[in-house]
Amino acid sequence: MTADPVAAPAAGPPFEPTHVVPPGGLPSWAAPDPARPAARLDPLLPVRLTETRGDWARVVCANGWTTWLDGRLLVSLPHPPGGAALRAGEDPRPLLARLERALGDYRALVDEAAAGRLTVTEFRERAAGLRIGAVVDGTDAWLLDPVEQRWYYCDGTRLRGYAAAPPQDG
Repeated sequence: MTADPVAAPAAGPPFEPTHVVPPGGLPSWAAPDPARPAARLDPLLPVRLTETRGDWARVVCANGWTTWLDGRLLVSLPHPPGGAALRAGEDPRPLLARLERALGDYRALVDEAAAGRLTVTEFRERAAGLRIGAVVDGTDAWLLDPVEQRWYYCDGTRLRGYAAAPPQDG
């Protein structure tokens, strides 16, 4: 993302993203007008949604840069469940261990592909069905259990079911 800012960063509370740009990145515009293109936003860039006009969404990036994009394509970030601190729930360590193993499996595939031991097709075939999901923000974590097809919220000590995961394509 390299463009002049549309608006200067505002003083105030620290940046808290509400969404991320989808994995393919997104084009953006200086205004909700297709005739005013701006920079392309990087894949998975955290942004804060501040305004919508139909399908247009005005977002602010962590550096204060403001732009407009197709809001239908943004990926919403989960937020912690409201209420008091979590007291009930499961121990998060078994799920964290499964996620760590899955990430290790993915890393091994990436290493093999980078070393030329796997073709792109072989990489895709061996990675098919592998799902890993973890967002950690300080003491808050959202962890995907691909076996249960469920997201869990973790406060660092306990897991609590948060949301069902969307079904996989394919």
